[in-house]
Amino acid sequence: MRKFNADKLVVASHNAGKVREIAALMQPFGVKTISAADLDLPEPVEDGDSFIANAEIKARSAANLSGLVALADDSGLVVGALGGKPGIYSARWALNPETGQRDFVYGMAKLEEELQKVHGPREAYFICVLTLAWPPCADYPEGHVDSFEGRVNGRLVWPIRGENGFGYDPMFQADGYDITFGEMAAARKHDISHRAEAFKKLIKACFE
Repeated sequence: MRKFNADKLVVASHNAGKVREIAALMQPFGVKTISAADLDLPEPVEDGDSFIANAEIKARSAANLSGLVALADDSGLVVGALGGKPGIYSARWALNPETGQRDFVYGMAKLEEELQKVHGPREAYFICVLTLAWPPCADYPEGHVDSFEGRVNGRLVWPIRGENGFGYDPMFQADGYDITFGEMAAARKHDISHRAEAFKKLIKACFE
C-alpha cells in the first residue's frame, strides 16, 4: 500500500452525488477535492468485467490526464433474484430510452418490474470499490493503484421512499433499519454505507 501525502485529490467521477459524498468523507483529513468534471476530463470507457476493474480504469485515467492522485468509485446494486443485475451496469440500467439521459426513477421502476416478473426474494446489496491511483513517476513508471471494497446488505422496497442520497437509495433499506437510504440523513448514511466501509479501509491503509 502507498501512503497519500498530497494536499489535492481528483475525484474521478462526473456524478455530482458521488462527488459530494466523497468530498464530505475527505473533509476531516484536510484534503481538497476537485472533480473530473471540474477539470473537463473525459469519461473513460468502462469496459471492465468487475467493479474493481472499472474503478481502476477511471482512477488511472484521471491520474494520468491530470498528473494528480485520483480517487475513483465504482459501485452498484446487486439483486440475487435477478441473477446479480444490475451489478456493474447499474448506471446504464437507469438510462431512459425516451430521453437518452440517466434517470434513476425510471431505473427503479424498471427494477421493480423485473422483480415482479420473477416473484423472487427482495434481498439485495450495494457494493463499492474505491481505487486510489497515482500518476506515473520515476519510482512507479506505470503509476500505482490501491483498491478497497465495501458492501452493505439490505432489501428493496416499493414504492420508493425519500429524496436524500442518489441513485437507487430511495429503494434500498439496509438490514437493521426501517427507513431507506433515501430517507436517511447524509451523515447517518455515511456511517453505514458500502462507500463508508470501503472508505474506512482506504483511510487505514493510505492515510493513517
